[in-house]
Amino acid sequence: MTTKTKEANSESILADIAINAELADYSPVKGCMVIRPHGYAIWESIQKTLDKMIKDTGHENAYFPLLVPESFLQKEAEHVEGFAPECAVVTQAGGKELTERYVIRPTSETIINHMFSKWVSSYRDLPLKLNQWANVMRWEMRTRLFLRTSEFLWQEGHTCHANHEEAKEEVMQMINVYKDLLENYLAVPVHIGEKTDSEKFAGALDTFTIEALMRDGKALQAGTSHDLGQNFAKAFDTTFTSSENKLEHVWQTSWGVSTRLIGAIIMGHHDEVGLILPPKVSPYQVIIIPILKKNMDNSVVLDKSYEIKSDLEKLGISVKIDARDQISQGIKFNEYEQKGIPIRLVVGSRDLENNQVEIHRRDIRSKEKGIALEGLGKFIKNLLDEIQNNLFQRATNFRQENTKNVKNLDELAELLNSGGGFARSKWNGDTELEKILKEKFSASIRCLPLKKELSDDYPCILSGTISSENKEILIAKAY
Repeated sequence: MTTKTKEANSESILADIAINAELADYSPVKGCMVIRPHGYAIWESIQKTLDKMIKDTGHENAYFPLLVPESFLQKEAEHVEGFAPECAVVTQAGGKELTERYVIRPTSETIINHMFSKWVSSYRDLPLKLNQWANVMRWEMRTRLFLRTSEFLWQEGHTCHANHEEAKEEVMQMINVYKDLLENYLAVPVHIGEKTDSEKFAGALDTFTIEALMRDGKALQAGTSHDLGQNFAKAFDTTFTSSENKLEHVWQTSWGVSTRLIGAIIMGHHDEVGLILPPKVSPYQVIIIPILKKNMDNSVVLDKSYEIKSDLEKLGISVKIDARDQISQGIKFNEYEQKGIPIRLVVGSRDLENNQVEIHRRDIRSKEKGIALEGLGKFIKNLLDEIQNNLFQRATNFRQENTKNVKNLDELAELLNSGGGFARSKWNGDTELEKILKEKFSASIRCLPLKKELSDDYPCILSGTISSENKEILIAKAY
């Protein structure tokens, strides 16, 4: 299978799952998508979890305008150069040409800094730690549902600090919050690492990332956290009077994740049927399907179904009942398999005569008959934990099986051409490697991982030399 064929298959899998699971649909606006209720419910579940994490670390939510004066972007040279090709610009409003053009926000560092410069004057105002849930637009040439769309939903955190050390601590705190979210809720293992200079956020001193490996062998940048230094503070004159009565520029950070996380779930957990949702972020963890018979009294089955639902909800389990009588059971079964619901609980009159139900487990597509009603809640609660852990372990095993140590470009080619994965190697910092990776392999250095695994005598993948100055890197094809 050629590389182009693999990529086409990957795109087809993503699109088929997103459409069939009713997560999203294509929009008439170029590069954009419509997020359907099931997809948005997943985003709300992620949002609810992450919002608490953000607030628990001392941040408050705020909201800033969608439109950013174009002149704001031009104040920070690296920033405007990095985002100019992706900007959508508003030139007319109210039937008239605007005297100043506005950019639909690709990110909000500039307009937020304009406000920070008004709000911060003393060290007593610091740290200032805000978060925004919003939409942004980056005019992408080639788009994919959830993974890369021109408009997407995200959160972006922005903070100001009195010194660089405190800002750097913030950067690492938030990238670890994202790691917690991905691994403990989305069941997707990630590497934390630092981006190379060519890959870091436009205008940042340093960018840290969490990188995940999807089931098609490609890497996914799932979240980033940036040390902005004083670059934006100087551009917008965001200053404060220190405790020593000196006028200083603040130190800043920004960080964010987006609806790309739904893409991580799709491409990180799927099988030949479709989507598999981790229980902790599934809009509902159990779907109860009562077996309804035509022209029969189904009250006993329905009453027991609602009783089970109530009992499970008391244990903190989210449940939905599908009691539609105009749709066959088989169609319902297929629908919820494609939607990835962790547990399907079937309630039939015959089973109820024996105080039993039937349970289908989505992650391994197993069916268990004769599950006793007595102790059902505890059984399902334990099963949900087992499914969550199984998905994470399966993804971890997949990443381990598809991560190889490579000493030279020939070994790298063998890995990338045989299904992909992470290549772990060392690098002397020569940017020629990044050029070769892009042009020859359509790959990149995903990060310099914080967790090192290679020995000091491992050679540079480009030069073959061994040096204590060589940096450990992870290479992969990515979305």
